Amino acid sequence: MRLVGENVEDGIFPVREAINMAKEQELDLVEISPTANPPVCKVIDYKKFLFDRKKKQKEIKAKTVKVIVKEIRLGPHTDDHDFNFKLKHAEKFLQDGAKVKVDVFFKGRSIIYKDKGEIILLRFAQELEEFGKVEQMPKLEGKRMIMILTPKK
Repeated sequence: MRLVGENVEDGIFPVREAINMAKEQELDLVEISPTANPPVCKVIDYKKFLFDRKKKQKEIKAKTVKVIVKEIRLGPHTDDHDFNFKLKHAEKFLQDGAKVKVDVFFKGRSIIYKDKGEIILLRFAQELEEFGKVEQMPKLEGKRMIMILTPKK
């Protein structure tokens, strides 16, 4: 087997000799690449190796950005005052760095006003153009028409 490590000279050694070298240094013999010809083993402190790997995974997890999605609901007959009120909320959410999911909910027979719902959503996107951009254009899903806005960086 091929042996690699910090305190070991790299080379090809018999298995017994590699195990003895690892025991002399009070370290572990770990198989790195079993499919290679000859197989590659490394002399390391395995518990320290596991600890370092776990620590790196924690750091990576901490650095990931958590995406927050705020939802704003409108109706097909939303008045200007209500529209502006919800627009200010969406503006604040986008400035805070959250995505905004705007949906128009159609109750009962109001589904016949799909075009009004789409107009409201497009107007909403146009008003928020300087704070965010449209990630997903208005799309009808059942009784809801949904649009997603993301903040500009």
